[in-house]
Amino acid sequence: MTHRATPPPRICPNCDGFASAAITLGGRDPHGRLRTITAHCPACQGTGTTHRRTHRTREGARA
Repeated sequence: MTHRATPPPRICPNCDGFASAAITLGGRDPHGRLRTITAHCPACQGTGTTHRRTHRTREGARA
């Protein structure tokens, strides 16, 4: 009997797998470091992958 490997995770189509980005706010803080914030992809919540949806999930979303 052959071993079934788990399928690779699906890459998020909205961010192409680059789920987080550091954005420079401009300027520096008193210690000389750049001021940055981290932005996450709203579709995958920063994971870079999507989950396979089942038929039931899609039906529930319409209700």
